[in-house]
Amino acid sequence: MSSELPSAIAAIFAEVGAAFPGAVDKTSAFRDNYRLHIHPEQVHKVLGHLKERQGFGMLVELSGADYLQYPDASDRYGVWYVLLNMDTGVRIVVKTVANDPAPAIDSVVDLWEGANWMEREVFDMYGIEFHGHPDLRRILLPDEFVGYPLRRDYPMRGKGERHNFPVLTRAEG
Repeated sequence: MSSELPSAIAAIFAEVGAAFPGAVDKTSAFRDNYRLHIHPEQVHKVLGHLKERQGFGMLVELSGADYLQYPDASDRYGVWYVLLNMDTGVRIVVKTVANDPAPAIDSVVDLWEGANWMEREVFDMYGIEFHGHPDLRRILLPDEFVGYPLRRDYPMRGKGERHNFPVLTRAEG
């Protein structure tokens, strides 16, 4: 484990490493942001363990990023979960990855119901599927929208889809 981790965080990360051998890719820290990088096939189990055994009962954030053309990036997409132990105030970030051609990881809606809309947003913007999600469909864009606008290979000015949608005036909106 990293020497820059506080002892309480290092103990949590060591316990996860012992409970799930081979699941932890690495740990990192930056400005009180303590990250546990987990292999995607183990992320649901690790998150369940952190919730049930370590007291991280609150999912604060779930989001994603596209690492296309990032220097030294070996994976296409990243997904992270910010967890909070409300008793101790400890906050950690669990990161994992997904890759093309069909980026997907397991849903955590069964662990935190609040993950429902967050997973739908990541799906809508990046096209990352969450296996086991109860209602994985677009949440921000119309159902007929084609593509994932936060992918780095999506054209900045769009793919000409604006002409497909009716123009609404302020009075109509």
